[in-house]
Amino acid sequence: MSAVATRGLLVGVDFGTSTCKAGVVGLDGHEVAHGRVAVPWRRVATGAEMDPEAFVDTALAAIAEALDAAGGGQVLGLGVTSMAETGVLLDAGGAPVAPAIAWHDDRGGDEARRIVDELGADRFIEHTGLPAGPLCSISKYLWLRNHRADSASGRRWLNVSEWIVHRLGARQSAELSLASRTGWLDLGSHTWWDEALALCDVAPGFLPDPVQAGTHLGVASNGPAWLDGAALTVAGHDHLCGAVGAGALADDVVYDSCGTAEAFIAQMAPSTSGEQVRRLVARGINVGWHVVPDRHALLGAQRAGLGLQRFLDLLGVGHDGVAALDAAALAAPADAGGLVVTDIDGDVATLTGIGRSPEPGQVWRAALNAVAARAAEILHAIESERGAVRQVVVAGGWARSAAFRAVKREHQGAFHHADSVVEAGVRGAALLAGLAAGVFDRLADLPSPNGARIGAGPTGEGERRRAGGRGPRGGGHG
Repeated sequence: MSAVATRGLLVGVDFGTSTCKAGVVGLDGHEVAHGRVAVPWRRVATGAEMDPEAFVDTALAAIAEALDAAGGGQVLGLGVTSMAETGVLLDAGGAPVAPAIAWHDDRGGDEARRIVDELGADRFIEHTGLPAGPLCSISKYLWLRNHRADSASGRRWLNVSEWIVHRLGARQSAELSLASRTGWLDLGSHTWWDEALALCDVAPGFLPDPVQAGTHLGVASNGPAWLDGAALTVAGHDHLCGAVGAGALADDVVYDSCGTAEAFIAQMAPSTSGEQVRRLVARGINVGWHVVPDRHALLGAQRAGLGLQRFLDLLGVGHDGVAALDAAALAAPADAGGLVVTDIDGDVATLTGIGRSPEPGQVWRAALNAVAARAAEILHAIESERGAVRQVVVAGGWARSAAFRAVKREHQGAFHHADSVVEAGVRGAALLAGLAAGVFDRLADLPSPNGARIGAGPTGEGERRRAGGRGPRGGGHG
């Protein structure tokens, strides 16, 4: 890495489920270089867990790869976005005391039932915008307390990106969009819910004060010399941060993040009633705080990437064979020759309608149909609650698949593919680091992928059609 600072750079890290991605972004918003490192989970029967220090080591390895490829410059800001729900439990001295449990790990079912029994299912939803279940951080923490003696010394909980920037020199903080996924945050007041904390029997200060994504939290001082002095910030929940990177921040735009989990993100003014929150959650839409100031985020998701990967594994297709499989799926009948996949992202997916001579392209088409049909249902649920959507902006690794996009259009209708953005989460994290570093004054000043004001969202061929557009199951929208 060159020690000569020839230009100012912003670095973003997107710590995801499968890979940790890093990117270098110029002050004009252009993505300069990228790095990626596999996330070293330790597989267990319920899912996965990891040594908290491995988060930091993995992030630094991805950053180093990106900076090497960028060819020199001074890092002015570093922003880190990450998966939600996964957290690091620290002792009074700031050292981790237990493994971090993966967000998708399903241990904590008994603890979730206790939450329902003591706080009430509807009250939990109204206060947090979430259903009480094993994915919430509160359930994971209670599981640790019930099953690991070392967790008794835990005094502070940090989400993954909060932990990484803290280890590099930032003060401990709780970013609002990540806090919204814990089960401890009161949605209405955006402060910690006392009853949820009392249930966990934790001491005052167990959770830091909530802050907005892009807040300056300190400078890098506890890492490699090539990061020294960079402004540090938490860039929030990865899907919401991706909306920043893709420029999908208008109130009438939905961001569709197509990764290991596919998430639809909409934003609205924080005037949601308890009744509407319950209705949204009943339809699979969670409510929390956005990385956009003073906005609630509506988030509907499915484990699309995990579900599709299991069918690639079933077909024995690796990364190099996806393009050929896509072509075969596009050549297959729209109904996949009668093949139907159900519960694609559940514990056990089912393939039915298998005839005498099923072909791999038909199987893949059936898997894509299942994902796209569920995506259309999520989008319809969001639109029915917050009004018609002008545009859907699609980005993420799975959106690079031609067959994925084609089948999605058949089920969901028109959308804009943010193909000029290489890594939306990484770009969003870097731009939010620009806010923390003072390069940009406010969110609306961030450069968008198409050169317009970021709040305006992309326009053009991706506009949703007001008449003749296809919605869920071919029906019209709004």
